[in-house]
Amino acid sequence: MSSSTNKATEITSDGSFNRQKNRFVTPFGDNPGDLPVEAGRYRLIWCAACPWAHRSVIVRNILGLENVISLGTVSPMRPRLEHVDWEFSLDHNGVDPVLGIRYLSEIYKKTDSTYAGRPTVPVMVDTKKNEAVNNDYFKLTNYFETVWSPFHKEEAPDLYPIHLREKIDSLNDTIFHDINNGVYKCGFAVSQESYEQAYDSLFARLDELEDLLSNSRFLLGNFITDSDVRLYTTLVRFDAAYYTAFNTNRTLIREFPNLWGYVRDLYQTPGFGDTTDFDAIKQHYHLSITIFTNKDEVKILPKGPDSTGWKTEHNRQKLSNQVEKFLYSK
Repeated sequence: MSSSTNKATEITSDGSFNRQKNRFVTPFGDNPGDLPVEAGRYRLIWCAACPWAHRSVIVRNILGLENVISLGTVSPMRPRLEHVDWEFSLDHNGVDPVLGIRYLSEIYKKTDSTYAGRPTVPVMVDTKKNEAVNNDYFKLTNYFETVWSPFHKEEAPDLYPIHLREKIDSLNDTIFHDINNGVYKCGFAVSQESYEQAYDSLFARLDELEDLLSNSRFLLGNFITDSDVRLYTTLVRFDAAYYTAFNTNRTLIREFPNLWGYVRDLYQTPGFGDTTDFDAIKQHYHLSITIFTNKDEVKILPKGPDSTGWKTEHNRQKLSNQVEKFLYSK
C-alpha cells in the first residue's frame, strides 16, 4: 500500500481530506457479540504524537485503568517503508514485548488478511487471541468511561455523566469535524478552496470556544468532561505542530487569552501534561513521513516554540470558585 494509494482513497474529487473509516468497531460491553470487559486481556497501542491515541491514554490514566489495560507505544517516526505504518522501534530489539511484532500492520493483517487501509492508533489488541479488536478512536474513551467502570480506581472522576451525555456527544461531534479533524483537513487538502474552507471552519469554531471559555472554566461548566479531553489533544499540539506543518497559521493558541488559559489549566492536571510529549509531537509532524509525503523529502525540526509557559499560573479556578476539576461519581 503506497502513499499514492492512500491519497487516492482519502482525498475527494474537490481536493478535500476524507479520513478513512475505522475497521474494528465492535463495542465493549455485556451484550451478545460485544467485546468482554476483562482486566489484563487487552493491550492499548498508542503513539505519543497522535491526538486520537493521546486522549485514550489520558482517560485511561485519569480513571486508573493503567493496571487493567496494558500500554504499547509506537515511535512518532514512521518507518521508511513502501506503505504507511507504525513501528515499535522504541522497544528492545524493535519488537513489542507482549505482541511480538515490529510493525503495527502485522496485527491488522493477522486479524484481517484483506485489510488495505492504514493501520491506525489507538487500537485495542486482544492478547488472548492476538488480534486487533477495536480501533474506534471516536468511541473508545466512552467505553473506558462507562462499561469499564468496574475497574475504575476509587473515586474515579465521572468524565461522561449521564445527565450531560447528550450535550457531550453533540459537542464531541462538533469538535471532531471542525477542530480535531479540522486541522488535518487544512494540512492534507490538495486544493486551495478545500483548504480555505477547512481553515475558516476551524477558526470560526475556535473563536466561538474562546468566547464560551470567557465565562466557563471548562466546556460544559465547572468540571472536566470527555469533551475537554478531546479538545485538549488538538490545542496542545497546535502551536508546536499544526500552526506551521498544517498551515493553520491565523492565530496561535497562546494568542487566545481564554483558550490559552484553559489548555494550561488542563496541562497542569494529572493525566494531561504528564502524558504530553512535545518532542514526539514535533518529531512526528515536522520530521516523520506523513501519510501523503515522500519518504525521501528533507525535513527540518523547528527549535520552537518556547514551552516554558505551560506551567505558568492560569487563574481559571476563579471562574468556578473552586479548585477541584473533576466531578466524582457516587
